[in-house]
Amino acid sequence: MKLAAIDIGSNAARLLITEVVTDETGRDRFNKLNLIRVPLRLGFDVFESQSISKEKESQIINTIKAYRSLIDAYGVKHYKACATSAMRDASNGPAIIRHIKEDTGIGIEIISGDQEAAFIYENHVAENLDKDHSYLYIDVGGGSTELTFFSDNRLVAKQSFNIGTIRLLKNQVADKKWDEMKEFIRAKTKGFKEITCIGSGGNINKVFSMSKKKDGKPLPLELLKDYYKELSSFPLAERMRLYSLREDRADVIVPALSIYINVMRWADAKEIQVPKIGLADGLIHILWDQVKQGQ
Repeated sequence: MKLAAIDIGSNAARLLITEVVTDETGRDRFNKLNLIRVPLRLGFDVFESQSISKEKESQIINTIKAYRSLIDAYGVKHYKACATSAMRDASNGPAIIRHIKEDTGIGIEIISGDQEAAFIYENHVAENLDKDHSYLYIDVGGGSTELTFFSDNRLVAKQSFNIGTIRLLKNQVADKKWDEMKEFIRAKTKGFKEITCIGSGGNINKVFSMSKKKDGKPLPLELLKDYYKELSSFPLAERMRLYSLREDRADVIVPALSIYINVMRWADAKEIQVPKIGLADGLIHILWDQVKQGQ
């Protein structure tokens, strides 16, 4: 069965189309058929003016119209669409969601930070890793960072923080926010097994690609620090040229690294796994569970 997920984030909107196949052992296999990303960059509007401009609204609607056409072209019967931090903060977010529904037929849910953390956890990556460690999911977006702590086969704690790459670029993250994140990490992870982090988001995926590591191999914290020092030493144009980065990746990758590095330091984690999953993948898993239950 083909399923689709739409994730409208603060930096980009993504459409993931996946085919779910149940093998002879009864195990569900999730095969990605297509992943499309459009850098709408809603956070640059919202985190300054608390609303989405008419120009951006038009871009969102055009993007969702294109996604609707692809969903239909692939013969997808079930989809789930969500919007996160920028749409949460935009005063005109609900009105835009209504316009999208009227123009495209696609219903989009604005989800809370806690829901976002829970949906990312639905990928259940930690459950397939060794049981000798605890695992801290770190999902870094343009507007927020979601942390989910997993140990001894159970979800221990999850929380969303308004610390994101675009907010950092706009100097809109107060020291108090960092302190709240640090206190959460230290309080919730104290006394558990050694922690390995699990990173999701376009920036950590890009760093993993740059590292030339084999799939399944973790990135050491020291390597992230090296990349942070190296990338931040160049102005934006040079960063784009030297590392073959698009502008909408080159500007956010440095603040993203600062978030991953801080979280890992505070969790006393030495490595981060990068399974190349994100919110859209979690939405697919939730949708598949709903389909199986006949909802």
